[in-house]
Amino acid sequence: MNRQEQYLGRINAALEQSLSGCGERNRELSEAMRYSLLAGGKRIRPVLLLEFCRLCGGEPETALPFACAVEMVHAYSLIHDDLPCMDNDDLRRGKPSNHKVFGEAMALLAGDALLTLAFETALSPRSIRLAGAEKAARAAGELARAAGARGMVGGQAVDLASQGKQISLAELRKMDEGKTGALILAAVRMGCILGGGSEKMTKAAEKYAGAVGLAFQIVDDILDVTGDSAVLGKKTGADSLNGKCTYVSLMGLEQASAEVEKLTEEAVRALSQFDGDTEYLCSLAKKLAARKK
Repeated sequence: MNRQEQYLGRINAALEQSLSGCGERNRELSEAMRYSLLAGGKRIRPVLLLEFCRLCGGEPETALPFACAVEMVHAYSLIHDDLPCMDNDDLRRGKPSNHKVFGEAMALLAGDALLTLAFETALSPRSIRLAGAEKAARAAGELARAAGARGMVGGQAVDLASQGKQISLAELRKMDEGKTGALILAAVRMGCILGGGSEKMTKAAEKYAGAVGLAFQIVDDILDVTGDSAVLGKKTGADSLNGKCTYVSLMGLEQASAEVEKLTEEAVRALSQFDGDTEYLCSLAKKLAARKK
């Protein structure tokens, strides 16, 4: 079993366990939470957290509750993003979006519940015992900042306000640093905190996360134009229909693709600051750049 399989096995089992007891008051709420949290996906953010914890000299098992917390925040954001008042997407990962199955009100509550469960998980007695109180508090703080107005929610607000408007490439990047990049950056910073990484390690991890996060968003924009909806598991052409500026609309396909290559090279170079084995993270950056879904 390779490292990716090991991480995914640990993460998925821990996510499953984290949902026990969530149906005590309302079973439908629990089912809605389970539907999105256990729907699969790449698990990029929790995997990055665990791997940077390992690379900084820590034990990934001690960081597992925090990896789950990051994925819960991500799952909540996808549920809310798909709502008609946001991106209005009917498909997610090849299945009907949460609100198409459970209704808009229950989907909203499921997202809320996953967001709060993330911090319940990260700051549980077990998490604090595994990581230590100071590291647990710092890691939870990183997640809170990334999820809120200074990160993901703030980026989404800018996205909504920008629909139908022409924005600059710099403005688009700033928006995506919040909407997409903030949670990826938080994941690697949390991994460094929990692994006891030095300032040098953390700075290198931040550069990696910034490059990978932006490349990930540009690939998303490219696939929205060139991708197959059956492979992607969601409809294509949504950005154009919603009047959104994208890297493709501002740069063109060729330049956008070249930017992905450049960013991937930057991510790989950033890893040279680490003394340990970085082959997995190098490979992950390249795979994310070449993905078709």
